[in-house]
Amino acid sequence: MNINTLTAGEFIDKLEQDRNLLIVDLRTHAEVANEHLENCVHIPVQDLNEERLQQAMKDNGFTDQHSVFLLCQSGKRAQMAADKLSHVEDLSLVILEGGLNAIKQQGAKVKSGKSNVISLERQVRISAGVLTMLGIALGFTLHPGFFLLSGFVGAGLTFAGITDNCAMGLMLARMPWNARA
Repeated sequence: MNINTLTAGEFIDKLEQDRNLLIVDLRTHAEVANEHLENCVHIPVQDLNEERLQQAMKDNGFTDQHSVFLLCQSGKRAQMAADKLSHVEDLSLVILEGGLNAIKQQGAKVKSGKSNVISLERQVRISAGVLTMLGIALGFTLHPGFFLLSGFVGAGLTFAGITDNCAMGLMLARMPWNARA
């Protein structure tokens, strides 16, 4: 297993030199439908495994000799994907630092779709905020035990920040509005 990283600028330079790169977009179906780089293979990180990647490589004419470029929105899911595939021998993975956000900041063109579903990161922030406010409101109006909901959300956000693993994000990624249409 060989894992490297590339900055957005380095990736854009490499893409300009060689349009035949195996880029795996790890974002949800809804995020990809909203905006994406052209010619990417789409495998949501929660669905990624060795067999699925090998099949995608075969279907698109790539072999184990090719590097697999891992793309997500900010780079976190790309690192998760690399961790999931770390046991696979003879595989060269490249994590794109900063993800699609950084690539867009460097001026790369992305293709916009017709989806109006918001990004998974924003969905997590909205859900956490709503659950926190709900816990406070119910705690004041119905029963003080509902304050625990706000505490639970806060603990989950703290855990996600420390470990860089967000259970709420993984649950939201499986919601119907983020699933393939």
